[in-house]
Amino acid sequence: MKIHTTDYQNTFIEVAADCPVKFSEAPPSRKTATAGEIQYEMIRSKPYHYSSDDVVFEVFARKKDLTDEERDNERAKFFSKGQPCLRSSVLCKRYGFGIHHNHESKIAIFSTESEEYTQFLKDDSVHKVKAMRSKRN
Repeated sequence: MKIHTTDYQNTFIEVAADCPVKFSEAPPSRKTATAGEIQYEMIRSKPYHYSSDDVVFEVFARKKDLTDEERDNERAKFFSKGQPCLRSSVLCKRYGFGIHHNHESKIAIFSTESEEYTQFLKDDSVHKVKAMRSKRN
């Protein structure tokens, strides 16, 4: 079975061109955690600990309420089909965060107003991609 991945290496996902906020903000808390809340909580609490695949799968696993025993088998099934990468994350599209993937494919988020965000944009050794727009133009 072919396994797909959402991981990048040495890549910075810039905020979407049509992002509605000028300053980054955390996704609001809801009774049932949204994908954005889960992503924000995971990445913010442990920068460069998780890969994109880890985060994308964790959102799926929590939404499906998978047990620890089910996770390994379900992860293989989940990545047997292509999955949207974090370029489609609301963190980049709606809440004003850029996502950096280091050389080990581990990720961290940076607010648009941060010095680090600006440094990634200036760094020619880091590949840059834009987050997906929310609306077609």
